[in-house]
Amino acid sequence: MNAAVIVDAVRTPLAKGKPGGAYSEIHPVDLHAHALRALVDRTGVDPAEIDDVISGAVGQVGEQSGNTARWALLGAGFPESVPGVTVDRQCGSSQQALHFAAQGVIAGAYDVAVASGIESMSRIPIGSQFQDKDFAGSKVAERYDGGLIPQGVSAELIAQRWGFSRQQLDEFSAESHQRAARAWKDGLFESQVTDVNELHTDETIRPESTAESLGGLRLAFKNDHWVAKYPDLEWKVTAGNSSPTNDGSAALLIASEDAAHRLRLTPRARVHTTAVAGDDPIFMLTGIIPATQKVLAKAGLSIADIDVFEVNEAFASVVLAWQAETGADLAKVNVNGGAIAIGHPLGASGARLATTLLNNLEQTGGRFGLQVMCEAGGLANATIIERI
Repeated sequence: MNAAVIVDAVRTPLAKGKPGGAYSEIHPVDLHAHALRALVDRTGVDPAEIDDVISGAVGQVGEQSGNTARWALLGAGFPESVPGVTVDRQCGSSQQALHFAAQGVIAGAYDVAVASGIESMSRIPIGSQFQDKDFAGSKVAERYDGGLIPQGVSAELIAQRWGFSRQQLDEFSAESHQRAARAWKDGLFESQVTDVNELHTDETIRPESTAESLGGLRLAFKNDHWVAKYPDLEWKVTAGNSSPTNDGSAALLIASEDAAHRLRLTPRARVHTTAVAGDDPIFMLTGIIPATQKVLAKAGLSIADIDVFEVNEAFASVVLAWQAETGADLAKVNVNGGAIAIGHPLGASGARLATTLLNNLEQTGGRFGLQVMCEAGGLANATIIERI
């Protein structure tokens, strides 16, 4: 069986995903093209060798519509012969792109592929693609007691079920900021980042954050409607213990071992095992628990075999619930900070996490890294990579 190796991975610094953010004047195709161009420049691969560019994007409307992967690769100067496709598994879109690229290599359909992701939340605000329409339909509403709920309310339900206090959520979040700030200060992100403009760090990191300062923030999702629906909720989720909105892009070069040898590319890791899972769409964000169990079982590994983890910090309660169920050592989780600090540009986050995971493995000398991403609809992607 072919092995899928990761030759390189690169990301942009992440910008605030709102007007005035560092990338808010940059078209998302151009932002995406920047990561793609950086990837081929770093590796020296001839882009004509790329069999497909598989890209994740969530807000596939307006400037991010029309199969944005195709326009980004052309914007990056790739030959017209290189195809591209855009996928949507919500926040896991570019992690799914990585899965598809690796699976294509393993199946023999690709020799070389790119997995990438883009999201410009300053120009395509979250939820724009729904156009104020019901995307789930009446049968789903019947099945789930009146319909779906916002992710923030799901995060509240998780905090309640697992018994996390506001203090615990804020302490976890402050630690994320402190780890990320320390990583930038120590130069740990420099090898994975390609600058787009004058932004030379992730724009939403707040080094001064403490549990006490976060404790002063107002509740983000409590309102009369949801209080009436969930009268027993204690309400603890704020902007401070949630991920921000961001702009950014990231890309990975995936190849077969034979192609890497033929093209004189040096693999850094291999994609060991992939899995996807579904879970309750009301709790929505807990799919990372069965996804982690599934990918470990497929790999024949235990949680103790994993040296570093990247668990997307959509909300602090999500990661803490995952840790409570898996028993993972939090000292190995998001060792250089997570999305609460670094940011969460939806369609790019899977590729961003994979880029960070690869570098964390190398920096710690570990062998196995596990990445897992919660996704709208009760979905999750899980990936194990093995450092070469």
